[in-house]
Amino acid sequence: MKIAVIYHSGSGHTARVAQKVAEGVQRVEGARVELIALTGGPVPWERLEASDALIFGAPTYNGSLSAGFKQFMEDSTRPAWIEQKWRNKLAAGFTNSGAQHGDKLNALIGLSLFAAQHGMIWVGLDLMPGNSSSTGSTADLNRHGSWLGVMTQSNNDQSADDTPNSSDLETAAYLGERVATVTRRHLAGKA
Repeated sequence: MKIAVIYHSGSGHTARVAQKVAEGVQRVEGARVELIALTGGPVPWERLEASDALIFGAPTYNGSLSAGFKQFMEDSTRPAWIEQKWRNKLAAGFTNSGAQHGDKLNALIGLSLFAAQHGMIWVGLDLMPGNSSSTGSTADLNRHGSWLGVMTQSNNDQSADDTPNSSDLETAAYLGERVATVTRRHLAGKA
């Protein structure tokens, strides 16, 4: 079972989240993960096509996905779309922004719609919202209360070594583990 984490990162924060997603994938026996950074170079299409699931990640800039990820979506994936090469693969997503909310939901909607147009099956986050009661805290998993995918927040004045916080990173790892678990079930159903 192979899962690819494809991401764009402007200042390293989203890359750190991608690494935690990959760590979560590796928690599932038999799962292999590959991190693919979108840096403007050639996209390894054969590795994406050989994957059973694709997890997409991008920073949220001005309420939308970063230009680096949009370029991948809009300019690069047309051949895969025309031939529906990703049809019935599983997909999931994550995003990071400087603001607590930062309109990250819009970015996740963009990722899920992109996956739907490729005929993929979206895997959401099955965690109840954290930090949503008087006894909650920012240390709770899913502290941003998202079901569509992982939302993380990085302070604009801190490096990727210091932010996002540990609960956001553990939520990202949880998503990776969830996708790997669901992928294993999905593949078993095909047998």
